[in-house]
Amino acid sequence: MTLPQNNREYGTQEYWNSRYSDATPNDTFDWFKSYADLADDIRTLIPDKSARILMLGCGNSRFSEDMWDDGYKNIVNVDYSAVVIEKMQERNSETRPEMQWFEMDVRSLTFPDSSFDVAIDKGTMDAMMTSSTDVWNPPEQVVKDCVAEVSGVLRVLRTTGSFIYITFGQPHFRKRFLMGEHAPNTKLEIKTLGEAFHYFMYVLRKGS
Repeated sequence: MTLPQNNREYGTQEYWNSRYSDATPNDTFDWFKSYADLADDIRTLIPDKSARILMLGCGNSRFSEDMWDDGYKNIVNVDYSAVVIEKMQERNSETRPEMQWFEMDVRSLTFPDSSFDVAIDKGTMDAMMTSSTDVWNPPEQVVKDCVAEVSGVLRVLRTTGSFIYITFGQPHFRKRFLMGEHAPNTKLEIKTLGEAFHYFMYVLRKGS
């Protein structure tokens, strides 16, 4: 696994294409939590296994594959690295041929309005924040990128859809991106995960 020279590289497309070019189709890496860690929460939040699910910044994580194997058969994966999308398509071509993979930037989703029931981000928004060393006062571009993702996600979610965001970011650093004029008529729920080192699951519900 190619590590960046500094954390800011996590927010660049060039870094991810380089990292995935060095990987084989079978290589995998899961940020923060695996599906096994979160399965009970996911099953509670998404009781309908026919729900159409958008996985944002999928990388080569096994998260969507494990969800598929758990019965969620309507998953669409996006990542702005064409390299990893090609490798994930190859990896799943026989075992999960109906799962979809698209090269796409989460800040400019091209799906039609009201296309999905659920969207899931596990660490993708965090990568966009790595250019900032000041978590209290991030640069304008970081704010614009994060707001663009949330606005786009809400656009492609159906009227009662949910955006599930899994991160290490504490609420006083993350709520600003999930609430505001760009997220009208929504309700935010927050769950703390883990014991020694905390992660957080934010659930932004439309129609609330």
